[in-house]
Amino acid sequence: MLNAVGQAQNILLLGGTSEIGLAIVNEFLSRGPARVTLATRADSPRIDAAVAEVKAAGASEVKILDFDATDFDSHPAVIDEAFAHGDVDIAIVAFGTLGDQEELWQDQAKAVASAQINFTGPLSVGVLLGQRFKAQGHGTIVALSSVAGVRVRRSNFVYGAAKAGLDGFYTQLGEALHDSGAKVLVVRPGQVRTKMSASAKPAPLTVNREDVAAATFKAVIEGKDIIFVHPAFQLVTTAFNFIPRQIFRRLPI
Repeated sequence: MLNAVGQAQNILLLGGTSEIGLAIVNEFLSRGPARVTLATRADSPRIDAAVAEVKAAGASEVKILDFDATDFDSHPAVIDEAFAHGDVDIAIVAFGTLGDQEELWQDQAKAVASAQINFTGPLSVGVLLGQRFKAQGHGTIVALSSVAGVRVRRSNFVYGAAKAGLDGFYTQLGEALHDSGAKVLVVRPGQVRTKMSASAKPAPLTVNREDVAAATFKAVIEGKDIIFVHPAFQLVTTAFNFIPRQIFRRLPI
């Protein structure tokens, strides 16, 4: 359970090499040491760097779990292992892919693979986390969503549709857990400066991963359920919802 200054005892990162996920872990570690579990593919070349990063940030212990986002049958065992040493205070769902958006909508196999990683995988672990957090009666599940899922756009609609599904699932998971003592926080960044977005065109209101981490920590402490990392996006997306489709399709977004 988080103490008065926001220090956690046990943190789980699903997507254990995610740059944004690691930044969030580091933000919590800046309040005091914690045990950190990084769930990621065993063959990821970035595991050693991720372990070194969280150790440098103050992790008291780091455990690696072999986690494949699309091996759904293996997810119960992964979550069981993550909780084997006691309650989890913060579970961060931070895996996903972007991909070539023009290629995705024209390639059935790649579109399905993208949807499995960006939506079905998060739903799979979300159901399992929801039951665990309900049973323990405290803690926060942090789901990294996207502004792209608030109103799906032509420019990235395969990715946006999956994120819309993720966003809808986790916001309502929070409602389902409302009286349990556990919480769900849906984080909606815009474009974030990471390796995943390095090839994307520069976008307005782009933020750094540290900005996402700071906003997430603050929201967890304040008990919020949904945040836009850049406050201006809340106004922008609200305005988007009132634009008729015939006009919206003409916008250069």
